[in-house]
Amino acid sequence: MFLAVLPILLAVNIIVGQTSVEIPTRPVVYVIDVEGLIDNGLHKYIQRGLATAEANNADGVILHMDTFGGLVDAADKIRKNLLDSPLTTITFIDKNAASAGALISLATDSIFMAPGASIGAATVVEGGSGDKASEKMQSYMRGLMRATAEAKGRNPQIAEAMVDESIEIEGIIAEGKLLTLSTSEAINFGVINGSFRTKDEILAHMGWQNAEVVHLQELWQESVLRFLTHPVVSSIMMLMMLGGLYFELQSPGIGFAGMVAGVGAMMFFAPLYIMGLAQSWEIVLFFIGVVLIIIEIFFIPGFGVAGGLGISLVIFSLGASLIGNVGLRFPPMEHISMAVWTLTITLVIGILLLMSLARYLPQNQMFSRLVLMESTDRNTGYTSAKSLDDLLGMEGVTITPLRPSGMILVDDRRVDVISDGEFVENGARVRVVDTGSSRVVVKKI
Repeated sequence: MFLAVLPILLAVNIIVGQTSVEIPTRPVVYVIDVEGLIDNGLHKYIQRGLATAEANNADGVILHMDTFGGLVDAADKIRKNLLDSPLTTITFIDKNAASAGALISLATDSIFMAPGASIGAATVVEGGSGDKASEKMQSYMRGLMRATAEAKGRNPQIAEAMVDESIEIEGIIAEGKLLTLSTSEAINFGVINGSFRTKDEILAHMGWQNAEVVHLQELWQESVLRFLTHPVVSSIMMLMMLGGLYFELQSPGIGFAGMVAGVGAMMFFAPLYIMGLAQSWEIVLFFIGVVLIIIEIFFIPGFGVAGGLGISLVIFSLGASLIGNVGLRFPPMEHISMAVWTLTITLVIGILLLMSLARYLPQNQMFSRLVLMESTDRNTGYTSAKSLDDLLGMEGVTITPLRPSGMILVDDRRVDVISDGEFVENGARVRVVDTGSSRVVVKKI
């Protein structure tokens, strides 16, 4: 019985086996655009792309690159994502892979460049001035470039020479010059794997000519986040926030300036919070600082502990919100230089702007239409209270202590007064020294 059934089982097994082998399998390749400023918004976009490609069992990911660089901390995060990815990762440098773009390129398995493209010039510069950063920052960037090149089997010395002009490599770069490679040079020195004009040529080279190519689109939310977290836009939001707060404190009450400050705060903190840069406690510290400043201005005359602490909390919270810290653990200075420069430049511009507005805005014709510039003095017939000028120079006796306000008796007339600053006890003789601004100021005799 078994021998009779055996041929049938073998035939079925062969058919099933042939069927499983003949099922066509089409590779899937994701294309992720790396363009413009390399920032934390771009990191989120690339991180999502790698995760999506891995979840869908993609065969590979191509980074279509054209960038002049950006934030070191964002590039380092992208570098780590690429090094940890199990997928085949490829960089296609269409035009430029400068600075942080070179670091990201070195983190992929293969690099291909279009004719006329370039890679290199990875020296760290200060975000505000554009000047070369400190040696500590350069050393950190050299270490990142070297470690990344070693991880992918590339020449680490060439990678370091893209950061440090003091490195000399015989036949490649002389001392005193920063290394930037053209396509042909990068091929000759073994930095890249080849040159192709289009992504289709790369797909054919990798054996993916029949692949399903998925172009990962940037979500509108990611585009908005990248726009709002751009250093220039973040500075504008801070100026709105601080400027609106300043003018609101000049005229208490929820007005236009207060709304501007609120919108600025929301548009500054919200995208940073969504991207994981700003934490809840940093936002709370900011509002605590604002409350302390308000208390100092309206309830504790003079500049003291509350005002100083409030200003310190506001500045610290703004700076911390721009940095990808975990609690009170902050990344190295190499990662936070851009945030420090953004905050410093914003504060300087803000102070200069407020000084200019305070000086020149009242002289502006349009501003004079919004604000009453002419005085409504007594000479033109305007009065807000009964005149007390007849008391000027007269003497009286305090019938309550002046702390500094209280009451005196002048010719059997009770008058509410305020002392010129010192405490005056009950029963003391005083003289009226000022009756302006609808108040009577007295001085102890």
